[in-house]
Amino acid sequence: MKGLPSLYFGLFLFALGADMILYADLGMSPWGVFQVGIMNITGLTFGEASQIVGLAVLILGWGLGFPPGFGTVMNMYFIGYFIDRIIEWGIIPTSSNIVFQLSLLFGGLAMIGVASYFYLSPKLGAGPRDGLMIGLVQKLNRPVGQVRGGIEVTVLVLGYLLGGPVGIGTVISALTTGYFVQYAFKLGKYDRNAKHMNLYELSKNLLGK
Repeated sequence: MKGLPSLYFGLFLFALGADMILYADLGMSPWGVFQVGIMNITGLTFGEASQIVGLAVLILGWGLGFPPGFGTVMNMYFIGYFIDRIIEWGIIPTSSNIVFQLSLLFGGLAMIGVASYFYLSPKLGAGPRDGLMIGLVQKLNRPVGQVRGGIEVTVLVLGYLLGGPVGIGTVISALTTGYFVQYAFKLGKYDRNAKHMNLYELSKNLLGK
């Protein structure tokens, strides 16, 4: 299946970006706040909470008419898996130096933008969160940055209500993640209206029907 290296490379980069934001210790990303809120009431790991949230958003997006693809399912599982493995490996340095922390935060946000381009490029199905984002972009005909920003702020509020940690980094993430993704799309010349292959279409292609 073409595009698998780009897909898995993007999923790893996304997990690395999420962990960089975590280790910046300036406040979780909006999805991170939500996932920590879930951790507080379930005892799951950060990666496991990411998987549960991904599954819930996948089902929500499917219900709204955005059918999942192979890449959607891989995104739901492997980002959470890679998040926990990267934490176990201890490869991300930490420091209380504010310049270092801000560098780690913005580096993580840029990493997520680049990662989104890599795992969406094969068009094997957007991630659960991205499927929702792309579907709303197409339905509302609004820029990626605005739609993604609206989703991030909504998730932030829900996470805060669940007791997730909020800091200055959270606000920065909520307001800028969409624009990092939009800029990565522009650099990579990714068509936001590109059609992704869903699981039904993939099965038909594999069976030669």
